[in-house]
Amino acid sequence: MIKTKFWLFFILSTAVTYSQQSPEAFIKKIIADKAKNEPDNFNLTSYSKLIITADPNSSVGHIDTIYKTKKGIKIIKEIDSSDYKFKKIIAKQHLYQTEKISSLSKTDDFLKEEIISTKMAGFKEPIYEYFALELSPFSLYKRKFKIAEKEYINPISEKGLKDYNFTIENKTILGSRNITIVSFKPKTIRKHTNLSGRLYIDEEKFSIAKAELKTSGKLNISSIHEMVWNDEIHNWFPSKIKLTIKKGGNKYPIKILGETISFDETDIKYNPLGKKYATDFIEILSTTKFSQVSFGNQSIQNKQFLIEIPEKAINRKEELWYNYFNDTTDVRSNTTYVSMDSLIEAKRIENKIKIGRKIIKGYYPVGFFDFDLRYLIRYNNYEGFRLGVGGVTNEKLFKIFKTEGYFAYGTKDGTFKGSLTTSVNLNKASETWLGIGYKDDLSEIANTALEIDKRTFKIYDPRPFNLNTFYNHETWRGYIESKIIPKTEAMLQLSQSHIDPRFNYFYSLNNTIYSNFNASLLTFSLQWNPFSKYMQTPNGRIEYSKNYPKFTFQITKTVSGMMANDFDFGKIDFRFDYQKKFNSNHKISLLFEAGRAFGDVPITHLYNHSPNNLNKDKIIQRITFAGRDSFETMFFNEFFSDKYAYIHLKHYFPKWEINRQIKPVFCLVSRYGIGDLKHKERHSDIVFKTLEKGFYESGFEMNQIYKGLGFTAFYRYGPNQLPNFEDNIAVKLSLQINLGLNN
Repeated sequence: MIKTKFWLFFILSTAVTYSQQSPEAFIKKIIADKAKNEPDNFNLTSYSKLIITADPNSSVGHIDTIYKTKKGIKIIKEIDSSDYKFKKIIAKQHLYQTEKISSLSKTDDFLKEEIISTKMAGFKEPIYEYFALELSPFSLYKRKFKIAEKEYINPISEKGLKDYNFTIENKTILGSRNITIVSFKPKTIRKHTNLSGRLYIDEEKFSIAKAELKTSGKLNISSIHEMVWNDEIHNWFPSKIKLTIKKGGNKYPIKILGETISFDETDIKYNPLGKKYATDFIEILSTTKFSQVSFGNQSIQNKQFLIEIPEKAINRKEELWYNYFNDTTDVRSNTTYVSMDSLIEAKRIENKIKIGRKIIKGYYPVGFFDFDLRYLIRYNNYEGFRLGVGGVTNEKLFKIFKTEGYFAYGTKDGTFKGSLTTSVNLNKASETWLGIGYKDDLSEIANTALEIDKRTFKIYDPRPFNLNTFYNHETWRGYIESKIIPKTEAMLQLSQSHIDPRFNYFYSLNNTIYSNFNASLLTFSLQWNPFSKYMQTPNGRIEYSKNYPKFTFQITKTVSGMMANDFDFGKIDFRFDYQKKFNSNHKISLLFEAGRAFGDVPITHLYNHSPNNLNKDKIIQRITFAGRDSFETMFFNEFFSDKYAYIHLKHYFPKWEINRQIKPVFCLVSRYGIGDLKHKERHSDIVFKTLEKGFYESGFEMNQIYKGLGFTAFYRYGPNQLPNFEDNIAVKLSLQINLGLNN
């Protein structure tokens, strides 16, 4: 009897020791088998429904009376009935909802979604960016995944093994399979590890049979992943994902899901009793169901698009929805569509969104014409105030034709300028346009202009403010631009220009002195974004995830013997743009540019290195606005080169939230440039230096201190440092206003 008790004690103590040591070993086995457990080569139908709603029984629905004291007498200031109205609304309908049916295909780790049908309450045409939101991960085996657009370290990964604590809780049975439940929680709360939950692990396959994930803080998020056992692959396969987002304790309003939805702040100071208001009960519910699963190698077309939305997807008949999934228990859904359709149409919300999209790009639509806001008013030292009007015809006039142009006048130079271009859309899907145009205007000398660059809308563009060296050009051009090559934008252009410098300058070549000249140029420009993610929509393709690095190439060559062409020269330009965001909210950006001009190159087509400093004696006299990627301590027209390279390196620190209005972003900056110039003697009546020894400057930016306003300070050092100490210092103001664009 004593011996039996001894062995029983030994077995129990060994089992306890094993259970204490086994969680990490158990997780390592899951990690080791991830590759074979992750489903691949399949096709399925996915139904997703997102609603913004609240439980009618959770809101009290009372009417508040707000008092104020006047001359010692307590009187009624106002009656707040918002909570009462809120309860009446949510008793009949959801606040908002949208649905979609998709076909998901995966092969060789490539997952593509094609929208079969979609409807978005109140909108005739859906907001396409919604389809790119990463609400819950389909696969739970990746090293990282996103929940409600936030990235987290996967607990079943090598990094997760270090960042989370694991506990084997108990055993259960799912679908007649033996399951071990493992819970996890972060060792240290950080943004990318603020995740806890339970994993239901198949004891034979070491695969996930169910997962319960949750986060807490400013938002309380729950993501439940249900699986079903599939006999064909002899493993577990996703069947349903349910995501719930509720308001947490947040000091300020927070925006989520691409800033499309916001929650109000919870201010303990003004609500010491913790009373809940209507918005405290709002929750976002997203349910996704998977069905009609088939396995085997999938033939996927147009792999450059991870999401594809054909035009027929937004015109499907209503009956299609009920042939797939019809939730008869949700009696508020149909009412929501009817109510939201009427509300959005009455308030013209869809039209306002379309107008807002165009304003962000710099246009204001009026009928069939989009006025270009960038031409209204500008200023530089040569033209003075530049007043103008311009724009482009939109789809209301013609869908395959457009005409764009502008007309401007300089108050200081007293000269009119203008441009007119007409183009035709050869292919809507690839956004291929063939056009011809004429332009008579000024351009900055030696400015590196990449034709494929989109002219971004800036409320205030600081750098041209101080320019005074321009050349006038009358240019005819024909071009074709297209996105037909995956993940690229390309342009091929042929132009003929008459160039007339508007400052004292002469170019000497073969015993001839030129004060103006002609140039016929053939230019090919290409922007390549290999790591970005794209979706194809009926209106064209959208770069919904801008990933880095990005590459830009451009080749320019004069066309000999074509019309009047005074010089023979060419240019090759290259740009490398890289940005990386870290989970710690730090960000680094690196911009590298290089160019080579060869042949007989006048100063108008050389490189000036983007200077942005005034040639004034005192620091205070040089205070202007900083540019985005300019050399802030380099004076205008100080250096010119026919070959160059420079690099801009920035380190952004997390936003410093002093209060609701003041949230500065601190950034350390270093810049380096080098260049060279052959035949400097050919350029007369202009004094400048060359950049063989290099140019160095470093400093900091304190941006967006208040209402987008900030300041910067830079110091110039190295071989081209100036003798007087204060001449090497540049202090500038900065203005950065967020219009909703992703940089």
